[in-house]
Amino acid sequence: MADSASHSGETPLQTLASRYGVATNYQGFDGETKTVPDKTLRAVLTALGADASSEAAAQESLRARDEATWRRMLPPVVITEAGTYTTVDVTVPSGADSRVRLWPEDHPEAARQLDAAAPSDTREIDGVMRERRRYELPEDLELGWYLLEAESPEVQDGRGETIHVAVTPQRLNTTDKLRGTRRWGYMAQLYSLMSSRSWGVGDLSDLASLAAISGTQGADYVLINPLHAAEPVPPVEPSPYLPSSRRFFNPLYLRITDVAEFAYLRPKDREVVEQLAVVQRKTVLDPSRIERDPAYQAKLTSLDLLFTVRRSPYRQQQLEAFVARGGRALQDFGLWCALREELGEDAPEWDDGAASPEAPYAREARTRLARRIDFYVWLQWLLDEQLEAAQRAAHLAGMSIGVVHDLAVGVSKNGADAWTLQDTMASGVSVGAPADMYNQLGQDWSQPPWHPQRLAEAGYQPWRDMLRNIFRHAGGIRIDHVVGLFRLWWIPDGNQASEGAYVYYDHEAMVGVLALEAELADVVVIGEDLGTVEASARQYLEHKGVLGTSILWFEMAEDEPLNPSEYRELCMASVNTHDLPPTAGYLEGVQLKLREDLGLLARSPEEEREQARQQLETFFTAVEAAGLLPDGAQSSEEAKIEALYRYLGRAPSMLFNVSLVDAVGERRIQNQPGTSDEYPNWRVPLADGQGKYVLLEELNAMARVQSLVRAVNETLGTESRAPEVSVHEPLEHRDIAEPRRK
Repeated sequence: MADSASHSGETPLQTLASRYGVATNYQGFDGETKTVPDKTLRAVLTALGADASSEAAAQESLRARDEATWRRMLPPVVITEAGTYTTVDVTVPSGADSRVRLWPEDHPEAARQLDAAAPSDTREIDGVMRERRRYELPEDLELGWYLLEAESPEVQDGRGETIHVAVTPQRLNTTDKLRGTRRWGYMAQLYSLMSSRSWGVGDLSDLASLAAISGTQGADYVLINPLHAAEPVPPVEPSPYLPSSRRFFNPLYLRITDVAEFAYLRPKDREVVEQLAVVQRKTVLDPSRIERDPAYQAKLTSLDLLFTVRRSPYRQQQLEAFVARGGRALQDFGLWCALREELGEDAPEWDDGAASPEAPYAREARTRLARRIDFYVWLQWLLDEQLEAAQRAAHLAGMSIGVVHDLAVGVSKNGADAWTLQDTMASGVSVGAPADMYNQLGQDWSQPPWHPQRLAEAGYQPWRDMLRNIFRHAGGIRIDHVVGLFRLWWIPDGNQASEGAYVYYDHEAMVGVLALEAELADVVVIGEDLGTVEASARQYLEHKGVLGTSILWFEMAEDEPLNPSEYRELCMASVNTHDLPPTAGYLEGVQLKLREDLGLLARSPEEEREQARQQLETFFTAVEAAGLLPDGAQSSEEAKIEALYRYLGRAPSMLFNVSLVDAVGERRIQNQPGTSDEYPNWRVPLADGQGKYVLLEELNAMARVQSLVRAVNETLGTESRAPEVSVHEPLEHRDIAEPRRK
């Protein structure tokens, strides 16, 4: 937190900002140090709960901040590492008796008493002398969550305080288990990948099939876009990186016919579903654009009918167990979904009677909309089942990792998490990024940030619960903008995106909880650490065993491509990302034409094209020098792409992404940063180089796919797991054109 350290000569406002972890300056993309204006500091501090309206107010807030820890018995939470010496300070009136106990979260019967050392410090607060007593935690604590209770007859009527203690791994064993074997996996946008049985969008059954197909090809994982919940009813936000909730999943990805109750639909209801299937399956044949809203509406109509089917005792028991495990968080999510369906997004009730789960209108709706709440809870159970099936399919195909989920940076300010978790989120600000070379005004992502202090006061449970839900059926997780666990760019409401300030988080706690939950769930963690990332943050993540991210086009040593042998070992390496064109399109320069058409070029088209030409020439010179492109510039597009993959494959990186769009020859960009409706972001279905749709069932038969897979396996020393004898199910296009008949 070097930028926010206190220095002599600071104003009270700047000192207060430093105490709250707000950086008073930062380094811009041009290398210059930028000073955060006082107006911005005051707004950010207000969002953090500090009064900085005047110099006197700032001085008073400083005093209150310094005394806060003396007014409570225990710190908000304790995050420590296994096998390390850890102490906890307990604050009580001088001379008062005190008792401290510690027990595993779910086993109070295993509580043990802790012994205190002599008082470490004293201070007078409100005329009462208080002292701190230092208690040692046992060094033999296993990984996990504990509760620590401190009691004193002279404090809070003897009731005391109880906090969470997390014992986290010093380093992720899940990462170290990867050593010695290099692994590759497909990187895919699930919604864009469809089979003949999809309803206009790729779904979880398609994910299971992709895992089965790629597993036999030698892949060890499948990295997919975030599957976070969007709006409960259409219209839905197309970007998977601006979700309603990161704790729950999107029913858009359900495969209707995989729901067990489908077999028991009433004949008339089954006919309705089958007719909806006919319409939606035909949309799979359109390679131009994915239309989420009609696909989701068709699924919701079908799910409404399926919800009326009586479940077997076994199925009902499974549902009830899921509901019990989900607890209040799941019920609150269901309530928000039911309210959003009833009220829409802009109803005045959201600012009054439905402003929170405990507001009057919301409390009344828990009873009145109970059936609808149950429906949305039931959808999450179906998603849990189908996610489990996808991960099981990955393991059956020989994958040791399986499905790698993607965690978005944040959530929509009008979404479920912002509503249900508002006590741990900051209001009056949003998350974004400062100005850079391509965004002179900065970026505002319209996402409310975690409130650092309130999140700690909550024992990091919202963060823990979110991770646990994702990890239930995952083999790995990619953390988008992982530096956000260290600091986030807060933009006060009414400011331009460039008029913000960095707010620092307790990264040891944030990363520690992430590591603990990943270790308990046997999940590999990858951090997207592209762009401007402090060296200390990368070093800390590497120390904890969190893999980084390297993109071929971004890895440069001055003006030359970085030799792959110098890439990081603890890394997921890729030729491209979802924010860049597929490699075939990149070689052709489709990104330049699109940005020119949209008026997004920072320089003249001629200058941009010349820079792109020079970049490609520089990289292919290195590829040729490595002996991977014998025919040089005369090589085919496919040969050039394979050469790039062979070149990158020489890196020691533990994980190696094969972009599915590169495998089939797609050219179109999936997402063009800086646009919304000007380009169909996140709505581009998978197609080949000629613009013809590619169905999931065709992947294994495509010569281009087979050739790239062979190149990757040869380079990494991995092998195909295809059985010697296989039975191929014919591709039945009638599945698209008409429903099955008995």
